[in-house]
Formats: sequence, structure tokens, C-alpha cells
Amino acid sequence: MEMNSIMASQLRSLQSLVQMSVLNKTLTMNTNTATEMLEILPDQPAVAHPTKGASIDVTA
Repeated sequence: MEMNSIMASQLRSLQSLVQMSVLNKTLTMNTNTATEMLEILPDQPAVAHPTKGASIDVTA
């Protein structure tokens, strides 16, 4: 195999590795940010179900 071909193959492999590393770090940062945002949300009050426990007349 020619030296240029070997080096080109190694360069493509390195570029792919760097891209995956950057994507992985970005995903981790975004996940951490989303988790922090969810944790600082104020507690939401429980909303009653609109029909649970109510009698519904189904006769026609």
C-alpha cells in the first residue's frame, strides 16, 4: 500500500475520532444543562383528573 494512502486513511480515522469526541462532549453538556433546568423548575401543583371520580350519564 502506498504511504500517502495509509496516511490518508489514518487521517480520516483521526478526524472521525475527533468528531465523535466533540459530539459526545456536546451531548453530555446539553444533557447536564437540561437536567439542571428541570431541577430548578418550581414544583407544579397536582391537577385533578377532569372525569375521575365523577358520575357520567351514558344513557341515551
